[in-house]
Amino acid sequence: MVFQAAGFALLAAISPTALLVMAVFLGSDNARRTSMFYLAGAALMTVVMALTVLLVLRATGLNQPRQHEPRYGLRLGLGVLAIAGAAVMVLRARRQARAAAAGTAGADRAGAPRKPGVISRLTARPRPVTAFVAGLLLFAPSASFIAAVQVIATANAAVAETVLAVVIVTVLTVLSVWLPLIAYLAAPDATTRALRNANGWLVAHGRLVVTCCLLAAGVILVVNGARGL
Repeated sequence: MVFQAAGFALLAAISPTALLVMAVFLGSDNARRTSMFYLAGAALMTVVMALTVLLVLRATGLNQPRQHEPRYGLRLGLGVLAIAGAAVMVLRARRQARAAAAGTAGADRAGAPRKPGVISRLTARPRPVTAFVAGLLLFAPSASFIAAVQVIATANAAVAETVLAVVIVTVLTVLSVWLPLIAYLAAPDATTRALRNANGWLVAHGRLVVTCCLLAAGVILVVNGARGL
């Protein structure tokens, strides 16, 4: 149970956007405090959603043997959602590529520049409060994360094992935040330089990475759910 949940949590942890935002905060004037607030927001959202999903699934009885088909049906549905998300990202990338080729990238139909997104506004002037909000928003639950918690919720495990599994899922999900922070505390200059060098690659390939992760999680969940049914 723990290993399966950890696998889905690792897929949920792959977030180029979260890493890019962390690089911005680590390069700010008050880097340590701002980054810690970012970690606090990410951890809070992850823990709250993990407990919420866990309690909802347990309350609906999906951990009971008689709920075998609904349990795997939910897993199948999560897989379909993940694959649909990957398809949407592919279509969006194609539309943006066509717009760029036509010379219209960065402008709407009226020709006005597009407004920056919420995350862009939160990172424009890094502060602890905005970093905390960014952590909350960026770590809203994904299909992979819900699948990880669903594995825990539907297992007939002891309380201690359930708590351990939730802690492991939480730690792995926010990996892209706490790992750079620890590296920064140990070697600030080297970590900042490494993140700065990685920024270009993440900007160029981040969407592809997320799409591949969504597709992989979706296929795994669909196959697993279909076999269970």
